[in-house]
Amino acid sequence: MLERFYPHEYAESVFSIDYGRLYGLGYRGLIFDIDNTLVHHGDDATPEVEALFAKIQGMGFTTLLLSNNDEKRIQRFIKNIDTLYICDADKPNTSGYLRAAEMMNVGREKTVFIGDQIFTDILGANRSKIACILVKYIRGKEDTRPGKRRALEGVILKFYKKSKRYKAGLGGIRKKGDI
Repeated sequence: MLERFYPHEYAESVFSIDYGRLYGLGYRGLIFDIDNTLVHHGDDATPEVEALFAKIQGMGFTTLLLSNNDEKRIQRFIKNIDTLYICDADKPNTSGYLRAAEMMNVGREKTVFIGDQIFTDILGANRSKIACILVKYIRGKEDTRPGKRRALEGVILKFYKKSKRYKAGLGGIRKKGDI
């Protein structure tokens, strides 16, 4: 029952993922959530995020942002990033995920979704049969206590870390010293 909430991998951040290893495993499309995955909620892209997209696209990956945000928010975020996107995605509904794989022209079996929320990002990717990586959410200074949803995610993660899926992962894409 809980397996539908389990990611294929769990990483410290988008910067701690071994993208070279993912590419070597045959993945060619990367779908990213924005808020609390790439930047704190509502923030613009940082130079580090812009450099990350340049790096992974230079490796041969096609990228796409899948977000429940509106187009204005995404346009502001991608000011210096050349990437595909889908706004108002209605995650965890599968239609956005499947459309993303189609737009990237790589097929869902060669696509990985990267996000910070189990109940939207990971659930939607699993329902769509797309491999997924959960990253620790980016916490702002004003985020003093996690909400009820984050607390429930913590319980699910405890079970996940004891599961076969956690042990198998995506073939060692976490960098050494990661979660």
